[in-house]
Amino acid sequence: MASQQSTVDYLLDQMSAAGKMSVKKMFGEYGVYCDGKIVALVCDDQLFIKPTSAAKQFIGDYTEAPPYPGAKPYLVISGDQWEDADWLSELIKISVRALSKS
Repeated sequence: MASQQSTVDYLLDQMSAAGKMSVKKMFGEYGVYCDGKIVALVCDDQLFIKPTSAAKQFIGDYTEAPPYPGAKPYLVISGDQWEDADWLSELIKISVRALSKS
């Protein structure tokens, strides 16, 4: 099942305080970029964040799952967490900083 454009638009709006957000459509799903760096995927209307130690520490009790068959596990961000734009933007900022160091 492909993700809906409305889901992607909502998530981008919620993450907008993190930096320059954009998406690229990939095989019916979406790669989410912040300041030119891929930080997340939206697959089957679910949000998956690239796993970093900093993101895991920020989330606390996290769940990992592959965003698509054969993929490495990503951090799954539940729909109720999407509603907190400040929290979600901070998670993206933390992830971008961690990914920039690697």
